[in-house]
Amino acid sequence: MRKYEIMFIVRPTLGEDEVKKTIKDFGKILTTNGAKIVNEKDMGQRELAYEINDFKSGYYYVYNIEAKDDKAIKEFDRLGLISKDIVRHLITREED
Repeated sequence: MRKYEIMFIVRPTLGEDEVKKTIKDFGKILTTNGAKIVNEKDMGQRELAYEINDFKSGYYYVYNIEAKDDKAIKEFDRLGLISKDIVRHLITREED
């Protein structure tokens, strides 16, 4: 099993329920594509180091996952780039 950490920033203009729905939807993308969510952490709203798409802050969220292959990672990456609700995301493979 490969271990990954996925950190993503949800845009700050969403309401609390919309933020939770976005986080839940992206978690579901991972699990339906064969990944297992080991840990998740809500880091709350934080200021960005620099403006991204005219946003100065965002809601940070982190998933630690395990996956047999990179199918779930590729799908998360693809949809994260398309989504207007995700400002930025970073996927890091953790050492075994």
